[in-house]
Amino acid sequence: MLFGVLAAGTILGALLSAPPALPGRDSPTEPHLAAPTPAPVPPPGANRFAAPVPATSTADAMVALTSSIPPPVPGATDPLFAQRPPPEWHEFYFTRAAYSSYGWGRRSWATDYPKSDRQFLTVLQRLTNLDAFSYENAILLTDENIRRYPFLYALEVGYMSLSAGEIEGLRDYLKAGGFLVIDDFWGTREWAQFEYQMSLVFPQHPIIDLELDHPVFNTFYDIDEILQVPAYGRYWRGRTSERDGYVPYVKGILDDDGRLMVIINWNTDLGDAWEWAERPDYPVQYSTFAFQMGVNMIIYAMSH
Repeated sequence: MLFGVLAAGTILGALLSAPPALPGRDSPTEPHLAAPTPAPVPPPGANRFAAPVPATSTADAMVALTSSIPPPVPGATDPLFAQRPPPEWHEFYFTRAAYSSYGWGRRSWATDYPKSDRQFLTVLQRLTNLDAFSYENAILLTDENIRRYPFLYALEVGYMSLSAGEIEGLRDYLKAGGFLVIDDFWGTREWAQFEYQMSLVFPQHPIIDLELDHPVFNTFYDIDEILQVPAYGRYWRGRTSERDGYVPYVKGILDDDGRLMVIINWNTDLGDAWEWAERPDYPVQYSTFAFQMGVNMIIYAMSH
């Protein structure tokens, strides 16, 4: 089914009718984060996702999950204001980690945002029966509401520079059962920066290589080869790699019980394939692999 959807760029282009992406690292305005105030609780018996409110007496109660799109602002020119669905309850929210970074990558967390997120969700809804919210949802690592979202996506982590509060927030989130996907960083220098940041979060949990017999590679699709997914346009210049990141890896960090809590896609760019999959000139083998990996990671996160 996935090959049928992706083979024709014009068909996928019609399905993926998302607004243009906002600038990431270099934007003068910080992209929108998840709203801090929960929406009303749905009526009893509604088929919704349940999550605990941290540090409250109602830790086992149903709570509302909120849209990342803020209330209307008069005269706003931001393209995100063009479509503002009301806060909605869903089983799954594609949640992006908004973290501190440095230098040229000062807003590296927002790369490809929100087009990549929205296009991935469009295809996810057609490939699975998962009740997924159709829009982006970015949240700070220090936000106590982060535990409402079992899946967290972070990219360009070669520029990550976490504060003490972010280190504690991410550690608590993952220990509580959260799942973090790392994507789109390349080469030895960026690896060293990311590895150092993870050592601050989990000094006692090493980063390991994931073999293809790990359940994350067959939760929905059977993946038997790790492809290096290139950024849009790089393939046509005769290469798929960036910097000295010639070989793609999928690595991970396990908790004390052996659960995969961090999956690390290094020397590859799944998000760019999601963002440009509707283009006929983007190679179908890479967009297919990127969507298959994305679906598998979500199904794993929602079931472990």
